[in-house]
Amino acid sequence: MKCLVLLSGGIDSTTCLALAIQTYGVKEVLAVTAYYGQKHAKELTAARDIASYYQVLHREIDVSQAFSLSNCVLLAGRQGKIAHTSYATQLAEKGGTGTLDTYVPFRNGLFLSFAAALAVSTQANYIYYGAHADDAAGRAYPDCTPEFETAMANAIYEGSGRTCQLKAPLLHWNKARVVQEGLSLHAPYHLTWSCYEGKDHPCGVCGTCRDRAAAFAANNKKDPAL
Repeated sequence: MKCLVLLSGGIDSTTCLALAIQTYGVKEVLAVTAYYGQKHAKELTAARDIASYYQVLHREIDVSQAFSLSNCVLLAGRQGKIAHTSYATQLAEKGGTGTLDTYVPFRNGLFLSFAAALAVSTQANYIYYGAHADDAAGRAYPDCTPEFETAMANAIYEGSGRTCQLKAPLLHWNKARVVQEGLSLHAPYHLTWSCYEGKDHPCGVCGTCRDRAAAFAANNKKDPAL
C-alpha cells in the first residue's frame, strides 16, 4: 500500500481519490471514510459507491463519540438550522473572518490522525485529503488552511517515524478548479453527495450545494446531483 485517501463521498475527496489512483495505481490506494455522527450520512453511501466504482480497497471508521459534546449543526440530533446561504454570505455576516456554524471541531485533525495510524499499519507513504482554498478562506474551516496542513504534515511525518507524508493536492485551488481537474480525470461526480441536509435529495440551497453548483457552472457543466 502506498497511499491512503480520506474519502467523504463529496467532490473534493473524490477528486483526491482520482488523483491518487492516477499517480499510484488502484491497487496501491486505500480509501478511508469516517462516520462522525453527521446528519448527511448519505455521504457514506456515496463513498461506498465511489470506492466500488474504482474497485479500490475501502475502510470505514466510526469517530462519532469524539463529537458527543459538540453542538455543531451538522451533527444529528443537534438544535439549530443549517444556513441556506453561500459561504461568502455567511463569512460576510461574520465580518469576513470566523468559523462557520458547519465547522465540526478539529474534524480533519481527528480524521488525519486515524489515517496516519492506518498508514503506519499498512506501510503507506502518503495520505491525501481534500482541503481547498474556498474552505480555507476567512478561516471558515480552520482545519483546511495551509497553516493547518503544514502543522499536521509535520506531526504525521515525525509521528510516523518519518515514513508518511501528508498531501493536500487541492490546497491552493478553488472549487471550480477542483471540478475542472476532476472532469479531466473523469471522476464519477454523479455518485457524489455534498448536501448538509439529511434528506433523500440535495436541498440545492445550503452552502455546500451552492458552492458545488457554482463550480460546475464555472466549467459550463450542470451539477449532476441537482
